[in-house]
Amino acid sequence: MEFTLIAFAVIAVIALVVLAKTIYVIQQSECLIIERLGSYSRTLTNGLNFVVPFFDQPRPIYWIDNGLLTTTSRLDLRESVFDIPSQKVITRDNVSIEIDALLYVQVVDPVKACYEIANLPMAVAQLTQTSLRNVIGEMDLDQTLTSRDVINAKLKTILDEATDKWGTKVNRVELRNITPPREIQVAMEKQMQAERERRSKVLEAEGDKQARIARSEGIRQEQINLAEGEKEAQIRRAEGEAQAIKNVADAKKEAFILVKSAMGDANLTAKYLVATDYLQQFGNFVAQEGDKIFVPYESSTALGALGSIKDLLNGGPKG
Repeated sequence: MEFTLIAFAVIAVIALVVLAKTIYVIQQSECLIIERLGSYSRTLTNGLNFVVPFFDQPRPIYWIDNGLLTTTSRLDLRESVFDIPSQKVITRDNVSIEIDALLYVQVVDPVKACYEIANLPMAVAQLTQTSLRNVIGEMDLDQTLTSRDVINAKLKTILDEATDKWGTKVNRVELRNITPPREIQVAMEKQMQAERERRSKVLEAEGDKQARIARSEGIRQEQINLAEGEKEAQIRRAEGEAQAIKNVADAKKEAFILVKSAMGDANLTAKYLVATDYLQQFGNFVAQEGDKIFVPYESSTALGALGSIKDLLNGGPKG
């Protein structure tokens, strides 16, 4: 009885072992390389898969898991990140800098990734480091610090072509840190400070220039406005004086007409108006009481004209 139970237990264990060796459940975005008696047989994809136990065996492969190099039989087909260690490289102008990078790779052909290269992650990392040294060696320090996109594009092209026969595609390369020597950093900081001061002085000078231009434009416009105002004032004064002269002339014309209508003689009317105006202006000669006035000879003629006009208005001279 006991022998029967032991035999049954042994058979059950063997059956479980055979079943475990026969059935493989593969997750999404994973694959499994199966070898039969040491030769490639087929690639298992996601889902339930059956193999011949003890004859079919999974092929182990090196891969990166959480940043660590491990041996696994299940190959991850998703995009993976390789952290390329920091290394010292020399630029074309003989400056030693430390640089590291991130590499985004994806296995597109599991068979090539397994059989064309012994250690795929290490090969990709070493290839990246050597290619990075070559690319940086062709550039000056200033170009290296300002041309990350160019370096990334060159590295991606080189690595993608080199890893194609390994069944791997390089999707992206990113430089993470570029660290020049301390003395170079100090010199760059001084250079940046000098550049900032230069820009500040240029901006200050440009601002002063614009302010001077604005002030001169304001003064110019002010002078133009004053000149325009003086011109307009002179025009207005001239127009006012012309109008005043016209009004005086019209008034004298009206007076002439009235006097002529009263006297009936145009010549006599003219003499009257001239004599009246002469005497009116003559009266302005007296400034203060007691001033002496010398009467010119022509005044007698004007007074005589006034006397003739008076006699005419009174009906003629009396005999």
